Amino acid sequence: MEWSACTDEYEKLVIRMSTPRVVIDNAVCSTATIVKVDSARKHGILLDAIQVLADLDLLIKKAYISSDGRWFMDVFHVTDQLGNKLTDESVLNYIEQSLGSIHNGKINSSNGFTALELTGTDRVGILSEVFAVLAELQCDVVEAKVWTHNGRIASLIYVRDCDSRSALEDYQKINKLEARLRNVLKGDNDIRSAKTSISNSVIHPERRLHQMMFADRDYERSRIFKFTPETPFVSVQNWAEKGYSVVNVQCKDRIKLMFDVVCNLTDMEYVVFHATINTKDDQAYLEFYIRHKDGTPISSEPERQRVIQCLQAAVERRANEGVRLELYAEDKQGLLAEVMRTFRENGMNVTRTEISTVGGVAANVFYVTDAMGYPADPKIIESVRQKIGLSNLKVKELPLLRQQKTKSEGDQPGGVGGAVLLSLGSLVRRNLYNLGLIKSCS
Repeated sequence: MEWSACTDEYEKLVIRMSTPRVVIDNAVCSTATIVKVDSARKHGILLDAIQVLADLDLLIKKAYISSDGRWFMDVFHVTDQLGNKLTDESVLNYIEQSLGSIHNGKINSSNGFTALELTGTDRVGILSEVFAVLAELQCDVVEAKVWTHNGRIASLIYVRDCDSRSALEDYQKINKLEARLRNVLKGDNDIRSAKTSISNSVIHPERRLHQMMFADRDYERSRIFKFTPETPFVSVQNWAEKGYSVVNVQCKDRIKLMFDVVCNLTDMEYVVFHATINTKDDQAYLEFYIRHKDGTPISSEPERQRVIQCLQAAVERRANEGVRLELYAEDKQGLLAEVMRTFRENGMNVTRTEISTVGGVAANVFYVTDAMGYPADPKIIESVRQKIGLSNLKVKELPLLRQQKTKSEGDQPGGVGGAVLLSLGSLVRRNLYNLGLIKSCS
């Protein structure tokens, strides 16, 4: 056999060995869809697998992670947000294809947009000022994700020029935009911690937000609001006989919880060798056996405390503080600036937001509280809805939060008191539509 032919066969063998083997089973378990992934072990591949499931807003009810030598075996028990097994063939095919190609890596292109990375001091009305600057400088917001935690704000905003409908190319305009936004973000003359930059990052947006918060050291800062979610329980112990550090996390269960924890462990240069995830009622129990990339466990008490702080922050950043509001409206220049100004004028604080534009329609999600961090007054929310448009701005809540409500809260049909239960039957299909993988999300 010629050398070139041998080389081709060897390359094919390497591809077959490194390509993950994916099995999706709906028959074994009566309560969840089983997703199994066998793959060659490399740093970050576990996070890539979890990211596929997280991007579809699936709940991971159980998971078992184990590595043997250079091979990984991951088993996930997943459901949709209503706790149902996955039956949509387009969803199952997407999961299988995506997990089967994770060894290739994922690239998140900007698609002709300019990506802005912003970090600074959080305060009521700050997003109103940010989007007002963008509107004034003729920047159209196409997508955005904004997180707040411990008095800090991190945002990743994709914009384009309103006239050219393409990425920003005028360097004078870009420099002016960065300077104006930095001035907004600095808070009480805290200019050193206010950062604005044009990003060329191809990292997953939510992973990038975690990295930005981590770099801003939000985990070391104090909370500024009186009303805050329950602090996650995190413990770290060394298993000297096996050379592992054992990390335990206990907190309320929610979507993308496992992604947030594994994302931070990965970016802190730890490798997960084994893990077990279980959920019961609304609680999640996560256990990880980790080492540094060089194979050593956590070696000091300061490092142990830092891991605890960082993982608590990782869980809290996405905690659903406040009421979830959804805005669906025809996209127009300055829409976000108007909405955010209305929130600010009514004393409402936005703790987290996700903004997207699909087919000329703005689909935005906001989590809002009052100025002190307590749940916003239903009467104020209703007044804001009247100003923005009752048919455009709707009150929603996640099923997991719905289950935690008590009868004393007195749900009433209609209005804010009986916040509409988010219809999730087609949510996964909507995510696939947004990703451009199916033609209709109806």
